[in-house]
Amino acid sequence: MNLPRRRLLHAASATALASLSPWAARADEAAWPSKPIRWVVAYPAGGGSDFLARQLAPQMGRQLGQTLYIENRPGAAGIIGTDNAAKSPADGYTLLTGDNGAMVFHQAMYKRLPYAPQDFAPVGFMARFPLIVVVNPQSGFDDARQWLQALKANPGRYSYASPGIGSPHHLAMELLKERTGSFVVHVPYRGTAFASQDVIAGQVPMTVLDTAAGLPLIRSGKLKALAVMGRQRIPALPNVPTLQEAGVKDFEATAWQALFVPRSTPQAIVNRLSAEMHKAILTPEVKTRLEEFGLEVLPGEPAALADFVQKETAFWHGLIRARHLSAE
Repeated sequence: MNLPRRRLLHAASATALASLSPWAARADEAAWPSKPIRWVVAYPAGGGSDFLARQLAPQMGRQLGQTLYIENRPGAAGIIGTDNAAKSPADGYTLLTGDNGAMVFHQAMYKRLPYAPQDFAPVGFMARFPLIVVVNPQSGFDDARQWLQALKANPGRYSYASPGIGSPHHLAMELLKERTGSFVVHVPYRGTAFASQDVIAGQVPMTVLDTAAGLPLIRSGKLKALAVMGRQRIPALPNVPTLQEAGVKDFEATAWQALFVPRSTPQAIVNRLSAEMHKAILTPEVKTRLEEFGLEVLPGEPAALADFVQKETAFWHGLIRARHLSAE
C-alpha cells in the first residue's frame, strides 16, 4: 500500500472515531455510576464536614447502587483536599464537600491558591451548621452579655481558639470583633478537636464550634454555651440566646456545607447527583439524625448554590479586606 493510501485510511479512521466520540460519552454517562465514588472531605475525621458526609454517603450509595467512600484529606485549612478534588478527573467519580472557607474565604485570605472556586461545578447546598460561642466552665463568664462586656472592656486580655485560619469559626469571630469594636487574640489550631481540647483543658478560655462538634461537649458539661451566632435560637439549645438578643445588632454567621464536583463533569451526572443528594438528605432517618446534631437541612439546586456563593463572596471579601486579614 502506498503512503497516500495509508494516510487516507488513517484520516478516514480518525474521522469515524471522532464521529463516534459523542455517542461514547453519552454511553459513559448512561452507565454512570459503574464503580465506587470517592467523596473528598478536606478536614480531619470527627469534625462537622466529616459527620455530614458520613451520614449522607451510605444513603446516596444505596440510591445509586454504588459505594460512596469518604476520603479525609486534611491540611492547610482544607486547601490540600480541595486542590486534590479540583485536579481529579471530571467523570462523576470524585465529589467534594465545599464550605465557606474553601469556596469563599480562601480567595481573599491567600495571595496564591493552587485551585480556584471556578474549578468546580456546584451540585447543591446540603446543610448549614449553626455556630456557638463556647467557654470553659471555669472561665468566669456567666452569660453572653457579661462576656461581651468583658471583651470590650479588656482589649487583648482574652484569646479564642479556632479550627484554623480562614475557617468559618475564625471569620465569625472576626465579624463579631468588627461589630462590637472589641479585640480578642486569635489562636488557630489544626482542626476542631485540637481547639476544643485546649479550651476544655483551660489553656484558652473560649472558642467557636459548629453544632455537630459542639453539642456533645456542651451536653456532657465539658464546655458551656454562651451564644448562638445565627439569627435564631436552635432547638437543641433553647435557653442559649443569639448574639442579636445579647445586643449585637444584625449579626449572623454560620458554617455551611455544599456538594461540588470538578468542573466539566457532564451536566447529566451533575443533575443526577443533585437529585440523589436532595433525596438522601430528606430521607427521614438521615434528616432526623442531622437535626439531632443541630444541623439545618437545606438541600438546594446547582443554580441556587452558584448564586449563594456569589453573594457570600461579596460580603465576606469585604470584611476580610476591611480587617486586613491574611493567612500568609
